[in-house]
Amino acid sequence: MFFRDGTNPLTDLTLSDLGWSDHFARQLEEGDAPARIAEIHRTILVALTPDGPVKIGAPSGAGSFAVGDWVGMRDGQARVRLAPRSQIARKAAGHTVSRQLVAANVDTLGIVTSCNDDFNPARLERYVALAMAGDCLPLVILTKSDMVNDPAPYLAQARAISPLVVALALNARDLDDAARLEPWCGPGQTLALVGSSGVGKTTLQNALTGGAEATAGIREDDAKGRHTTTYRALRRCRAGGWLIDTPGMRELQLTDTAEGIEELFDDVTALVSECRFSDCAHETEPGCAVRAALDAGDLDPDRLARWRKLEAEDRHNSETLAEGRARGKSFTKKIKTIQRGARRRKGG
Repeated sequence: MFFRDGTNPLTDLTLSDLGWSDHFARQLEEGDAPARIAEIHRTILVALTPDGPVKIGAPSGAGSFAVGDWVGMRDGQARVRLAPRSQIARKAAGHTVSRQLVAANVDTLGIVTSCNDDFNPARLERYVALAMAGDCLPLVILTKSDMVNDPAPYLAQARAISPLVVALALNARDLDDAARLEPWCGPGQTLALVGSSGVGKTTLQNALTGGAEATAGIREDDAKGRHTTTYRALRRCRAGGWLIDTPGMRELQLTDTAEGIEELFDDVTALVSECRFSDCAHETEPGCAVRAALDAGDLDPDRLARWRKLEAEDRHNSETLAEGRARGKSFTKKIKTIQRGARRRKGG
């Protein structure tokens, strides 16, 4: 890939250009070389180094890594994953009981939606909770602003989700308008884009990186889009930073995001802490601060309902995932015991 001026954005890079910091340097063991994961395939990782892109193996399995990760590389293998500064993860789609890494070492999570029927404040709350749990800044990007008379009502709803949310509306096809995102993908910064298909993520990627990926429009009957991004990749931005584009998410199930939900609904959790009983169900118990706030009109019933839903979903998924991990460890332990016994018998 080359920028329009003919320069190659993946050569002549320093570790600092790639996002290296003392946080990672302290973890790197002698004999390992640092590399940042740019693409993940079934058995091969594509990583970026000061010497250019390289393909390396993943002895622990490609699923153990996320795009944006830093690894300690030795003998053509990703020997160890360096603990990330931040990471985005969700419950894997479908009935699988597993946690899927989406992206790592992300400074800003760009939550892309559009000024049409795709706009859904409740779904935006899920993404904001995901960002907060992952230690990322939540940035709501409203595309297709040129297709509505006034994007202000959409912006107001997005900003009302949390004081920590930054929201802006733009026309992704206008290069000057898309350039307003450059403060979040300048030198040393990594911006990850998430959202539904057809909301303009690939168009934004092209504008910010100088790429020319294919794009697809939305279906007129339901304002839903078609997938254009098929895999995650770390791409160099014109502004000097990095962009991680992700395939459209039809399903976003939360897991291990309790801290993000608590931060997002800090008004509700503050009331919960004031209830007389620690196991208060916030129904008919005496001394319930949540019920009192509802009765006084200080708490929106719909907001309480959304908090209940996300908190219950996250707790269920987190507990199910923990149980699955425990069963997996128990099974592995049994297999190792059987193998040791077989080796002893063979040796005897």
